[in-house]
Amino acid sequence: MSKTYDVVVVGGGIIGMATAYYLCRENIKVALVERKHIGSGSTGRCIGGIRQQFSTPAAIRLMQENIRLFSQMEEEFNQSVEFHQGGYLFLAHNQEMVEVFKKNIKIQNKEKVNVSLLSPEEVKEVVPHLNIEGVLAGAYCPDDAQAFPFPVLEGYRENIEARGGELFIANPVIDIKKEKHFQLTLADGNLLEASKILLSAGPWTGELAKIIGLDLPLYPERHEAVITERIPKFFEPMVVDYRPDGCYFHQLMSGQIIACYTPVPNVPGIHENVSFEFLPQVAWRMSRLIPELKKAAFLRNWSGSYTMTPDGNPIVDQSEIEGLYIASGMSGHGFMFGPAIGKHLAHFMLSGQWGADFSEFSIKREFKSKENMK
Repeated sequence: MSKTYDVVVVGGGIIGMATAYYLCRENIKVALVERKHIGSGSTGRCIGGIRQQFSTPAAIRLMQENIRLFSQMEEEFNQSVEFHQGGYLFLAHNQEMVEVFKKNIKIQNKEKVNVSLLSPEEVKEVVPHLNIEGVLAGAYCPDDAQAFPFPVLEGYRENIEARGGELFIANPVIDIKKEKHFQLTLADGNLLEASKILLSAGPWTGELAKIIGLDLPLYPERHEAVITERIPKFFEPMVVDYRPDGCYFHQLMSGQIIACYTPVPNVPGIHENVSFEFLPQVAWRMSRLIPELKKAAFLRNWSGSYTMTPDGNPIVDQSEIEGLYIASGMSGHGFMFGPAIGKHLAHFMLSGQWGADFSEFSIKREFKSKENMK
């Protein structure tokens, strides 16, 4: 069966859902295709942090907009998304990282981000239970936040469907062709036609792009996470330890602690399995910073993919194939970037003009600079 749309969005994570939502608000006929269930990829496996502490003005401004968009979702979606401004606290244990913090804070303050460099004693005031042995400084923004991915996605889904968007769930794309228009063949035999398509399928974006002859610098890698039982809430910010054997974690509104760390070396490819070493390692890393966390029992751990690019910034742009748009390579920041990327990408797909500076995310950039707050 053949069906025709203005735009087909491939990928039911936050980028695809947000873009489809903003397209539907402009009365565009949209189909969204998801290989499994909504949020089954990276979005549903993330830990929900939302921060403005980036190293370039364009990324900072984008995240300032995202803070506003997330803060409006409860009213917009008529349901809580558990948005909470508990802050982000980055810890430096060497002088090199202190200098990185200082450089970034100058840029962030110029963009009117409420961020400051804290002494170890001031860090202790923010998180009284924190072990500050070896801590030289902290970068702290109390306005950074967290939200729960699943009600965010559900809010988008309900609004997409209410505005006439059609969802094809548990229905992978198995072929993409372009003649006059794009033709996407789905696993159930449906043939979707559109003049524009968006590939926003996280770690599967590169595979889909290759079907139509586009080779993208996207490199999936496995990251694991864990959540504890509920315990009385005793700290607010996301704590980020930048040591090679560091980790990052925060306490949800429910009282549960959710945590990750970046593996060294990384594990390339798309994986959803978990490792034997992760749980003892993350337990040690968390309790080294907050000894009280030794008492917290783990309930579950899981893995998902970061889709990396050579410079740690996403690709959000029209490709060399007219009408084919890419939004991938979020490098671990997809959830926090999602709403504003979706809003501006929808506008770009309709008008050909960006409403903000997206040059850092251009598909034609040289990938030489690095985001130092990865």
